[in-house]
Amino acid sequence: MRLEAVSGFPQRGSPGLFWLGQAGFWIETGAHRVLIDPYLSDSLAMKYAGAKNDHKRMAAPPILVEDLPRPDLVLVTHAHTDHMDPGTLAPLAARFPDLAFVVPAARASVARERIGEGANLVPVDAGEVFEPLPGLELTVFPAAHEALERDEAGRHVFLGYGIASGRLRIYHSGDSIPFEGLDAALAAFAPDIALLPVSGRDARRLAAGIPGNFHLDEAVALARHTPYLVPHHFGMFAFNTLDPQKIDAAARVTPRPAIVKPALGKTLRIVPGHEGARHGSEGIPHG
Repeated sequence: MRLEAVSGFPQRGSPGLFWLGQAGFWIETGAHRVLIDPYLSDSLAMKYAGAKNDHKRMAAPPILVEDLPRPDLVLVTHAHTDHMDPGTLAPLAARFPDLAFVVPAARASVARERIGEGANLVPVDAGEVFEPLPGLELTVFPAAHEALERDEAGRHVFLGYGIASGRLRIYHSGDSIPFEGLDAALAAFAPDIALLPVSGRDARRLAAGIPGNFHLDEAVALARHTPYLVPHHFGMFAFNTLDPQKIDAAARVTPRPAIVKPALGKTLRIVPGHEGARHGSEGIPHG
């Protein structure tokens, strides 16, 4: 398979990835339409107006929530607002009352408050493997947003998801740093595409209450047996991002995984039957 960047939104029935900004993706598997961690509002800018880290967007949303087509499933990795956003999820639940939202069981009460009392929530925990829709298998992974945090019942607060539909396998780590056992778990799942956050981490941000993610080199190392790495969690907030030129530079010198930088407004079309050509940061083979 290969990833091919084309302008516009994904087409129903045609496998592809559309970056919604931050950690959000609209995923077309070919048989299912899945949203994960969509943040399409200004919830955080309103919450932190006037603060040092004001959470103003660096770019407008690539689509308005009211213009989203009906998804088959929505996945939420954790309760930080740029992942579990009331300004995005509640309107979706209001438009599509039977739409299922897969959420961490450890934060189900928060999800109920933000998405809606009548929302169709599917609480899950790491280690579960199930079929939320016919032909779509979901594997729930733990994640460590600085730490492997659990609630009082022992359930993981931060999650990742493995999506399997037909021959296509996609892994979204959620917000995470490396932790013991993750490498083996990813190897066992054997994704075609790894969606990993690369905003990095440091003591300054942690002291300001901003937990960290993979550094770019850590994401590359984790995905070393995966055909494609799509980095994300950059370009949203100026105080917590990565220079995208670093992704371009890494893509030029990394044969595997092929690093494909997503771009707002473009679909990474998943084309079967080709693997092996090294791809640049936006999916264009190097000459």
